[in-house]
Amino acid sequence: MNVSLQNIDKVSAMLTVKIEKADYQESVDNSLKKFRKQAQVPGFRKGMVPASLVKKMYGKSAIAEEVNKLLSEQIYGYIKENNLNVLGEPLPNEEKQTPIDFETMEDFEFIFDLALAPEVKAQINKDVKVDYNVINVSDEMIDSQIAAHTQRTGAYESVEEYQDKDMLKGDIAEVTEKGNIKRTGIKADEVVLMPAYMKDEEQKALFNGAKVKDNIIFNPGKAYEKNAAEISSLLKIEKDEVETLDSDFKFQISEITRFVAGPINQDLFDQVFGEGEIKSEEEFRARIKSDIEKQFTLDSNYRFLLDLKDVLMANEGDVQFPEAILKRVMLLNNEEKDESFVEENFDKSIEELKWHLIKEKLVKENDVKVEEQDVKEMAAAATRAQFAQYGMTQVPDDLLENYIGEMMKNRQTVEGLVNRVVETKLADAIKDKVTLNNKSVSIDEFNKLFEK
Repeated sequence: MNVSLQNIDKVSAMLTVKIEKADYQESVDNSLKKFRKQAQVPGFRKGMVPASLVKKMYGKSAIAEEVNKLLSEQIYGYIKENNLNVLGEPLPNEEKQTPIDFETMEDFEFIFDLALAPEVKAQINKDVKVDYNVINVSDEMIDSQIAAHTQRTGAYESVEEYQDKDMLKGDIAEVTEKGNIKRTGIKADEVVLMPAYMKDEEQKALFNGAKVKDNIIFNPGKAYEKNAAEISSLLKIEKDEVETLDSDFKFQISEITRFVAGPINQDLFDQVFGEGEIKSEEEFRARIKSDIEKQFTLDSNYRFLLDLKDVLMANEGDVQFPEAILKRVMLLNNEEKDESFVEENFDKSIEELKWHLIKEKLVKENDVKVEEQDVKEMAAAATRAQFAQYGMTQVPDDLLENYIGEMMKNRQTVEGLVNRVVETKLADAIKDKVTLNNKSVSIDEFNKLFEK
């Protein structure tokens, strides 16, 4: 057996693997012995089929299987042993590879084309200048987060006079043009409505300053712009009755309920961050600000890597790639597509590959390593952020472990978490080695950076 490599140029090579009968014969013999033990052939008991018959029946397929297995081992063993950075899979050479016939041949020669990764500079030093956007945490953001917490600890209270967003309860009845209740008109008791959700501003204004026991005459069709679902629910009628409904209705208010946000006190501090962790509103605001800043740091690092990519890609200049081989690889990976797909998408693919090689080199040079614990911590951070959107800033340990366990079972999820860990560590490693053009931006200005 012989494996040899011939460099065609800096980014492509030809790998030749020669396999002789002696290289695979022992494995084939062992394989046929196993076949014989399992073979079920009419006229013979299991395991008693003559070896010559087994060889005649399965010999060529056994040779093909063992040769292919040996071929794969030799190719990838050689690549690993010689530290070859190969792009894509080795491809059979289209010109020099002769047809393989396992029926007649005993010795085999396989010739493959290899696409080799080009060398990239990926130079990182203080001459490299990159924008770093620090997102301001405004008082409005902190107030909004506090409001979200107090909303969850709030409660409904009965009041005497209506204000916007209050909830009204009462009886409703269809009236004539003079405002009298129609004897055979539509009526419904103890209905609930919130004028704040009415579409028509004039109808909504009729409820301003209304008090308990007041009678308000309004038109549901106008108020809700003929929305069949809302009107039928309010009046407790069928949806198909709404289309012909154009009457005014009298609504007698029996109760006005207002949602009052919970107080900012020690109970709230303990509920949000754990008992005794926060002891004042000042500490509460500072902790919320710190948590928001931590999340924003991840966002800033992500944007930093995008900007770093633009700078390094421009500094790298043109990079030679084995385009002919890579186009064949791309076509094989997209069997349902034709060559026009490759031509349309190849340049973009090369740009992505170029950045992949740059980032790969940066990861290696900065000794960025990802441990299982790093991935779990990133999963925990992602889970906490997800729960925080629903106001749960203190996630129970058992629930957290449960979610992390489920995330770690999904291969795609794990790959995504690994990439996030790599990007976070890489950004931290590189920030001190380049010149940062620090910019203080609002969240709106930051988000607009992604619209370019």
